[in-house]
Amino acid sequence: MIRILFYLAIVFALGLGFAWLADRPGDMVVTFSGYQYKVSLMVAAVAVTAIVAATMLSWWLTKAVWNSPFTIARHFRARRRDRGYQALSTGMIAAGAGDAALARKKNKEAAKLINSDQEPLIHLLDAQASLLEGDHDTARQKFEAMLDDPEMRLLGLRGLYLEAERLGDRAAARHYAGRAAGLAPQLGWAADSTLEEKTERGDWDGALALVDAQKSTRQIEREVANNKRSVLLTAKALSLLESDFNAARTAALEANRLRPEFGPAATVAAKALFRQNDVRKGSKVLETAWKAEPLPDIAELYVHGRPGDAVLDRLARAKKLQSLKQNHPESSLAVARAALEAQDYKLARSEAEAAARMQPREGAYLLLADIEEAQSGDQGKVRQWLSRAVRAPRDPAWVADGVVSERWAPFSPVTGRLDAFAWKAPEERLGHLIEQDDEPAERVSIPSIAAAQPAGDDIVDVIVESDAEPDKAVEPSKPVPPAPDGIEALVDDDKAEPIRLPDDPGVDPEVERENAQKRFRLF
Repeated sequence: MIRILFYLAIVFALGLGFAWLADRPGDMVVTFSGYQYKVSLMVAAVAVTAIVAATMLSWWLTKAVWNSPFTIARHFRARRRDRGYQALSTGMIAAGAGDAALARKKNKEAAKLINSDQEPLIHLLDAQASLLEGDHDTARQKFEAMLDDPEMRLLGLRGLYLEAERLGDRAAARHYAGRAAGLAPQLGWAADSTLEEKTERGDWDGALALVDAQKSTRQIEREVANNKRSVLLTAKALSLLESDFNAARTAALEANRLRPEFGPAATVAAKALFRQNDVRKGSKVLETAWKAEPLPDIAELYVHGRPGDAVLDRLARAKKLQSLKQNHPESSLAVARAALEAQDYKLARSEAEAAARMQPREGAYLLLADIEEAQSGDQGKVRQWLSRAVRAPRDPAWVADGVVSERWAPFSPVTGRLDAFAWKAPEERLGHLIEQDDEPAERVSIPSIAAAQPAGDDIVDVIVESDAEPDKAVEPSKPVPPAPDGIEALVDDDKAEPIRLPDDPGVDPEVERENAQKRFRLF
């Protein structure tokens, strides 16, 4: 656009010049070799302009003819390069789509048309085609060759890192990631892998520095960086709590400041504050985390935060904690445990049963068994609660990648992923809780089949009683087949003594008589 305006300006200037000469007539006389030539000033100006234009045109034609071999060669070279880049683009698309044959074909075509030293993507396409063909050894050789080229070094490290991850060699993968992180700290995959390595080695300061570098280069959001820092500071505080209390206290308080609702950070910060007899501040820290997510460790530390408290004082602290998170199983369980220690069995049983109603699970029934044993010592009822605990879903725990832990850890022991543990119920024992006193609507007893029954009698008449109308007899429409060989039929004999397990407390006689009224009987 600027060039067009420049040309228009020149034409406008020439027009103004010719107009100026036209308004001022005159003659130009030239004497040459005894001859005198006289022309007007306008004709002379036009002649001079024509001579200059012809000279420029002649120079352009001469230059074009002189440079025509180079121009033709450059045209074919550009055409060849365009075909090569087109083949390279098609090959990369085919590699991304998983078409190994087309990717290899286009790689060879691009290598013929483009010099591989000028275009590094040809090496990448070659390695990708080898991976699609299943030739991982050749692909690793291609990635190793890329390490010698400064422009391709990071790409080669990335490829070697992925191959090591595929083979399960975490040490080699983290080695390549560490080299890549040293060359380019802004690479997310390299920084994350190096961060996992440092956390597994317990290099908390190095991991914190790496997170700060990610935050400064804006690789991760500020909230994500604060969460990672909180996890790392919590782990650092836990590791230094016994050896370097001051450093542990500083790390714990900073972790709690960054993430007040994080239970492990609040727990270690409260422990540090309790050691300094700052019970009030430590309690506030635990209360804030309890409101966000009630955890048993928080309740235990909160109730026993002051060693000199009496059992009634601990019960009062448990009730205060319950008031902060009402209608929650952990709140009820915390009060029930404190009431059990204070020997207030009525309150303990009431809160434990409330927790079991809100969330039937193993811990609630185990606590009810402890309360029953402490209050009455009835081993039969204790075993009933224990049997319910066996069938109940498990209590929530710290779970990461299928690993269940009673204690929080900063990283997953399986993958090394930071902040992988979450407080939730394990999934392997989740199921429907069947209560012991739940009775089916109808129970049918199958009679024994006499051995002397005729072979032709395939139908056995069974008359049963209904709960709603005990005087009405019902004859089933479907026949009852004989019992298979090797399986004994059930005999409905009220006088027979039931076989009980060694730890079976039996059934209360009154309950047995009530249930007997509801059962179907044979006549």
